[in-house]
Amino acid sequence: MDAAPPVVEAEAGTGGAASRWALLRHPALLLVGIVLASLNMRAALASVSPLVSELAETYGLSSAASSLVTSVPVLFLGLGALVAPWLGRRFGAERVLFAALLLLGVGILVRILPSAAALYGGGVLVGTAIALLNVLMPGLIKRDFPDRAASMTSVYTGAMIAGATVVAAASVPLERSLGGWQASLGVWSLLAAVAALAWLPQVLVARGGTGRAAEPVRAVPADAARPVNVWRSALAWQVTLFMGLQSLWSYVLIAWMPTIFTDHGMSRSTAGVIFAFNNLIQVAGAFAVPLLAGRMRGQRPLIVLVTTLVAAGYAGLMVAPVQGAWLWSAVLGVGQGGAVGLALTLIVLRSGDAATAARLSGMAQTVGYLLAAAGPLAAGALHQATGSWTPPIAAVLGVCAAALALGLLAARNRTV
Repeated sequence: MDAAPPVVEAEAGTGGAASRWALLRHPALLLVGIVLASLNMRAALASVSPLVSELAETYGLSSAASSLVTSVPVLFLGLGALVAPWLGRRFGAERVLFAALLLLGVGILVRILPSAAALYGGGVLVGTAIALLNVLMPGLIKRDFPDRAASMTSVYTGAMIAGATVVAAASVPLERSLGGWQASLGVWSLLAAVAALAWLPQVLVARGGTGRAAEPVRAVPADAARPVNVWRSALAWQVTLFMGLQSLWSYVLIAWMPTIFTDHGMSRSTAGVIFAFNNLIQVAGAFAVPLLAGRMRGQRPLIVLVTTLVAAGYAGLMVAPVQGAWLWSAVLGVGQGGAVGLALTLIVLRSGDAATAARLSGMAQTVGYLLAAAGPLAAGALHQATGSWTPPIAAVLGVCAAALALGLLAARNRTV
């Protein structure tokens, strides 16, 4: 990070105060904050999937209504992304990220209150909070790590998926050891609280350590050209739609993978373990693919790789869901993790500067998550109407084909 401004150095004084200020500004502290915030980006979503049957039994929910437990937060990932860029410009990315972590903790706790309305209302808060984290993180990384944007994207996407992995694996055991699904879901509010505490130094740095609000991060430097209108850019739409389609196939799995297995005779605990394994394998793809993408002028081979893996995994779920469960989970995991890492990296690589990255991130995640929100709901409705998982999976294979076509366009060596 940049050196402390002279006015801040003067007000910070010398000796111990100056040392504390230098510590707050240390890049390692920023890295810790990014990693802990990233651990929360999917955890509150992944914690629900292994417990959907318990939630449905508690409140008497149909398949379509059960799908709303995951669809509502994803819908608000998109709606929250609409306001995230404005909030970042108005109040500064650091403060908005801190507030988002606090909101996330509150949303998790609201979700376990004893009513179906609270379950969905908490999902609204959870989705909105994660949207703010999702949208502002790429711009912050582009700003503070301009020469290491791809590698830092690799770190935070890897941490994001690692958080989901731990949560997915622990949800059912926690339900049993803590006495119910409410405690199993609620415990993850502690993870959000720890991340907020770790992010607090960045809020203090943004305020300049003086008690006065610092100048918020501007969308465009004073000497920059007129801001790019990403909504009128064909390349921006290609990145956006690839982001949305890969999110759609991922959230269908987050919502329904354990249920697909249990509907074919697998035990709930085994289905939860395989779901956690799927999330664990995603870490490899999410970490490796952005690193590879940053070293390539164009990322078309990676687009082909990740979409083919996802399509192959879904096809396996359609023809032999239980017999090949571990294999399909692994294939899907590498493809899913690689796809989300690549989508987020494309936002950074296709942007000419941090301001454009923030705008493109807001656009891609607004449209992308609104599109993705339809996935779990549509899959649940198709399954309820047909009594089979074959039609929903076949529809997702069509999504993979569309993502391949759009991704090949988005992966060209150009900037918005």
